[in-house]
Amino acid sequence: ETEPLTSKKEVSDCSKGEDCKENGLLVRNPKSALRLVEDGNKVHPSQGDKGEAAQISNGYSGVQSSVACNGEQQLMELEDRETWSKKIDFLLSVIGYAVDLGNVWRFPYICYQNGGGAFLIPYTIMAIFGGIPLFYMELALGQYHRNGCISIWRKICPIFKGIGFAICIIDLYVASYYNTIMAWAFYYLISSFTAELPWTSCTNPWNTGNCTNYFSKDNVSWSLHSTSPAEEFYTRQVLQVHRSNGLDDLGGISWQLTLCLLLIFTIVYFSIWKGVKTSGKVVWVTATFPYIILFVLLVRGATLPGAWRGVLYYLKPDWQKLLATEVWVDAAAQIFFSLGPGFGVLLAYASYNKFHNNCYQDALVTSTVNCLTSFVSGFVIFTVLGYMAEMRNEDVSEVAKDTGPSLLFITYAEAIANMPASTFFAIIFFLMLLTLGLDSTFAGLEGVITGVLDEFPHVWGKRRELFVLGLTIICFLGSLATLTFGGAYVVKLFEEYATGPAVLTVVFLEAVAVSWFYGITQFCNDVKEMLGSAPGWYWRVCWVAISPLFLLFVTCSFLSSPPELRLFDYDYPYWTTAVGYCIGTSSIIFIPIYMVYRLVITPGTLKERILKSITPETATEIPFGDIRMNAV
Repeated sequence: ETEPLTSKKEVSDCSKGEDCKENGLLVRNPKSALRLVEDGNKVHPSQGDKGEAAQISNGYSGVQSSVACNGEQQLMELEDRETWSKKIDFLLSVIGYAVDLGNVWRFPYICYQNGGGAFLIPYTIMAIFGGIPLFYMELALGQYHRNGCISIWRKICPIFKGIGFAICIIDLYVASYYNTIMAWAFYYLISSFTAELPWTSCTNPWNTGNCTNYFSKDNVSWSLHSTSPAEEFYTRQVLQVHRSNGLDDLGGISWQLTLCLLLIFTIVYFSIWKGVKTSGKVVWVTATFPYIILFVLLVRGATLPGAWRGVLYYLKPDWQKLLATEVWVDAAAQIFFSLGPGFGVLLAYASYNKFHNNCYQDALVTSTVNCLTSFVSGFVIFTVLGYMAEMRNEDVSEVAKDTGPSLLFITYAEAIANMPASTFFAIIFFLMLLTLGLDSTFAGLEGVITGVLDEFPHVWGKRRELFVLGLTIICFLGSLATLTFGGAYVVKLFEEYATGPAVLTVVFLEAVAVSWFYGITQFCNDVKEMLGSAPGWYWRVCWVAISPLFLLFVTCSFLSSPPELRLFDYDYPYWTTAVGYCIGTSSIIFIPIYMVYRLVITPGTLKERILKSITPETATEIPFGDIRMNAV
């Protein structure tokens, strides 16, 4: 319920040139106050409405306040919140975030490993009942409450506020290793500006006696210990893992990779330091350029000899695989990490949307684009693998045994090096990898920035540029361990343990908090407030039961059989599993810590403390005519 709106005359009783304080709240001078419309019954202006109505409902928070100044009710003007310049800026940013390096290497590998074309069945099912509902839920939460991942919990269920802090820690972990992979790609890009690519021959200073170039015109014999020029360039020149004895002895820091990473963070800083107004323009390049390159590489790959062998291997269905539990686990994990709920990014990006933006349509469009990109990337990769198998006179399974980044930096790089116009294709391929990674980094850091700035506006609200600078410096310093000669081992450890189970736990608790504590009815009413219609029974069932079970299923499967890590010829020692779980736990430990803290500082009996801690403490402002009213 709301009280009648105050008139302009009532608002103008404050002394000129002075701001009035009452109960710690600041009431602006009427000259800067927002003008109200006379008709207090006008609700939900359409998106096409012009003038101040559209401006306030889409970017400003003019909230009625009962604070008295000289005995009269006043209007409290809150700080305006930035919004996207155009709807397409938001869509490209979300697509750029969801479509990352994993779409290029992880999906094709998981697809052929788990039954080829048959894998698309569990993948689609998991997307429909697990991934897309969670994606839609986060977009709706962020758009309605207009807050980052920390402060939003005051409006949903305060006792779960630790989820926001956990998300920020996870994002920092991701930034500490994900950008290092881009530094590898940047090193390759710089090395590609030569007439002959350096990973095509065995005559370089870093090559060993085992280097065997089976693409040479001479007849060569491939032995058990033979290595390709591309593999030695990757391991001995870029990573220099031969100078490390493993996690026990990482060795020194590679100055070449350090410079590459420094340049990447410089680009990141100047892309996001001003907010979504600038990053929304940068993604016009970083989000669209990969699709142009993917199309070029797809056409080129399809014309190579033996390409059909790779496509056949990629899509040939193995129906027996559908009976294996691990296939369904892989499908659920792939769609979840591909769409990317749980990193605070969707909450942050959606919080800058206009209130009546159709986030339902956005969720369907962006998630569909993401899944189709993964599928098409498989053709880009496997046409080239089929060509490699044809050239080596081997089976595609032997060529495709490389996984993760090695698939891109060894196998695909080697194939490119032996194509006509290899320099051109190498340059555009590694440029594509850079742009794929950059907009995902923009998004991950924006999740942290929005979360912290919304939680501490009095400290950082006017100092965004300074905070972003400090954050990028922290991320750069946190990446130093991954820049060592054994840094690839650290990247693998963080990739497997630091984010996987932690993010799954975060989103599981998020889904439970929203559906069971905040209430699925209240959440659906919020969506109806924005879109004009409430979600149907399918979405309700997914949010209440299916999606949480989906997350619990994947989490339990991971914990029951932790991955045995191996990279190149290095088997990770047994203690790395304990270290990995400690890293993963270090983020989600903030959730129970904050719950205890919340119960301790809340006055009353235990029952009263619990009730107060699960009840929203801050009203959410919703558009009402030309102003935003508090929802009660």
